[in-house]
Amino acid sequence: MRRVAVALTVPLAALTLVATGLVGPASAAASDVRINEVESSGGTPGDWVELTNIGTAAVDVSGWVVRDNDNAHTFTIAAGTSLPAGGHLVVDVESAFGLGSSDSVRLYQPGGTTLVDSYTWTSHASTTYGRCPDGTGAFATTAASTRGAPNSCVIPVTAWPGGSSVSVADGAGVLGTNVSGLSYQTSSVLWAVKNGPGTLYKLVPSGTTWSPDTTGGWSAGKALHYANGSGDPDAEGVAITPDGMVVSTERDNSHDTVSLLKVLRYDASSTASSLTATAEWNLTADLPAVAANSGLEAISWIPDSYLTAHGFRDDHTGAVYDPATYAGHGSGLYFVGLEANGTVYAYALNQAGTAYTRVATIASGFAAVMDLEYEPATGHLWAACDDTCSGRTATLDINAQGRFAVTAVHARPTGMSNYNNEGFALAPQDACVSGVKPAVWSDDSNDGSHALRTGTLTC
Repeated sequence: MRRVAVALTVPLAALTLVATGLVGPASAAASDVRINEVESSGGTPGDWVELTNIGTAAVDVSGWVVRDNDNAHTFTIAAGTSLPAGGHLVVDVESAFGLGSSDSVRLYQPGGTTLVDSYTWTSHASTTYGRCPDGTGAFATTAASTRGAPNSCVIPVTAWPGGSSVSVADGAGVLGTNVSGLSYQTSSVLWAVKNGPGTLYKLVPSGTTWSPDTTGGWSAGKALHYANGSGDPDAEGVAITPDGMVVSTERDNSHDTVSLLKVLRYDASSTASSLTATAEWNLTADLPAVAANSGLEAISWIPDSYLTAHGFRDDHTGAVYDPATYAGHGSGLYFVGLEANGTVYAYALNQAGTAYTRVATIASGFAAVMDLEYEPATGHLWAACDDTCSGRTATLDINAQGRFAVTAVHARPTGMSNYNNEGFALAPQDACVSGVKPAVWSDDSNDGSHALRTGTLTC
């Protein structure tokens, strides 16, 4: 529950081509290649310069030259290197020269006479210097080093875009501690998951609060199990999809020292007293190694129709996302949030088996992401952080390069204390009354014997 971006790389001498694109044919304008991020104060494995391609086709950067402010300091990119559209290329200049606290980076086409891009600074950044927005904006000190991935940019924190007041939304002691994920099904059905023990709750309105449904065996929630009928999944996030109820998990509480990053699907219409997963996808091998208590906190689902309409870019293919590439994945992609690094990962999950493909890697802007919420009315993908980030939320939207990027960061409502809120959900648009709709937070620590609080968001 309590919580660097890690990317797959293909070594090429002192060069790293990160899996936001693949090496392949190159043909495009050299002006599409930009210096994107600079580490000058001894990162890992030393000083480095990241390039990106903001164009729509790959660019052959074989023989291109990187220099600092001294013409004698030269690094030449290896032959056969192509920078895909939307890709990121890390040049480890430490092997040729180091970058100083007052220095420059200059990028030239082959031969070292035609300048493509440059950046100059007068002191080391506390993190790195990077373009904000990624690839296109001016250089600024980043929120965190994101070697080989989209930049993490500092965005001013603005007021919560709704009412300032909040109120308790559950009975005292009803849900207890460890309520970690929330998802509306309709304006009158709210789902919640508890991570210890793994439990799913169906909540319905009870006056001005939410309480467990007394029908269908939901009065005390239902215990969750893996597809083999055993175990105690540490349920952290929950989402409703056309393919069923899905839950993101960190580990099996029966073996709580071992990280086990799975997405589990359940039949929420079942009348059984406990629920066995009808499908499961083990993402552990595809994600960074994390502690057993710092795994998949968040999950959401976004329909293909929205992604294709907005030109969403597929990091796996290096092209605009085409749903037909992923047979059997259903009608949308699954977005999961990793607590350990605040990164969001988009997956196509084969609905008839256990196979999966990572389609995108997205920086949330937070050190930890605790819940994700797709809002169909606006197209926002909301990322929520807990008391570690003072209860802030961020909206991410698909930018001109087809990538989700942070567009706003909001403070929590002023009327809410800095609770350990690990769950966040927004009511459907049909719940709007007088221009606002409900927002609900779940407090994993159950402060004051209450796990749920509700406020409003402007519709």
